Amino acid sequence: MTVVQAKIEADKGWRIWWQLTRPHTLTAAFVPVSLGTALAYLEGSINWFVFISMLVASMLIQAATNMFNEYFDFKRGLDHEGSVGIGGAIVRNGVKPKTVLNLAFSFFGIATLLGLYICIQSSWWVAVIGVICMLAGYYYTGGPIPIAYTPFGEIVAGFFMGTVIIVLSFFIQTGNVSTEAFIISIPIAILVGNILLANNIRDLDGDKENGRKTLAILVGRTNAIRVLAAFFGLAYASLIFFILFNSFSLWVLLPLASIPIAVKATKGFIGKSVPLEMYPAMKATAQTNTIFGLLLTIALLLQAFL
Repeated sequence: MTVVQAKIEADKGWRIWWQLTRPHTLTAAFVPVSLGTALAYLEGSINWFVFISMLVASMLIQAATNMFNEYFDFKRGLDHEGSVGIGGAIVRNGVKPKTVLNLAFSFFGIATLLGLYICIQSSWWVAVIGVICMLAGYYYTGGPIPIAYTPFGEIVAGFFMGTVIIVLSFFIQTGNVSTEAFIISIPIAILVGNILLANNIRDLDGDKENGRKTLAILVGRTNAIRVLAAFFGLAYASLIFFILFNSFSLWVLLPLASIPIAVKATKGFIGKSVPLEMYPAMKATAQTNTIFGLLLTIALLLQAFL
């Protein structure tokens, strides 16, 4: 093997493991941690080491959850070489299923060590919440009745990846839990839930064949798209509530700039039934959460500085 060929093989190997984490989903962990920390900054200084530890731990748990998804969907015969939206390490790249499972547990282990540091700096209650979050990540696609196969997948994902992470990120910096932390988490919880709903709209036909009972299957494709649009609308409407709540400045309206992406996401599903055709809409749904969350984070920082 030449030096050039060796480099190509190394690059390919690196990409296999990177894709296994499903990097496009990691912003669902990055955004709430940043938002919760920015809210804490309004009350004073923050501990940057705690912030980075929380950020890395959350992203590791998200990546591990994706790996559990890959493993259990393969074991149940749901994934194949042509499946859209998966890492593909097992069915396309020949990675052993046990390796994927072990790597997921390894990520949980590293997240646990980071969690211990966070507990030392804040409260041991964080350990309890962290364990619950990891159990939710495992049982999302693991166990006898995976959460992802039920109509409650969007609710669970939105609650843990939105509300819990934001409130926890705020708590470990301030030592308290405020009403504002719960309120500011509402649109993020909705948008994270929408990412899962979009995924289930795309996979509706295949999921139905495999016996899943997702929200998209129960209400049908057309109504599921309507629910997606309604949730987008609810997330943006909550910004007005923030102003009325009187704890936030007009800067919190910044996320309204992401409305065109939400519109693109919704329209991208209309009239589509082939999974590959819906990939741009899926991508736009995830981008809406990312841009909305980052703009809201910037809004809180502007409120703190100005």
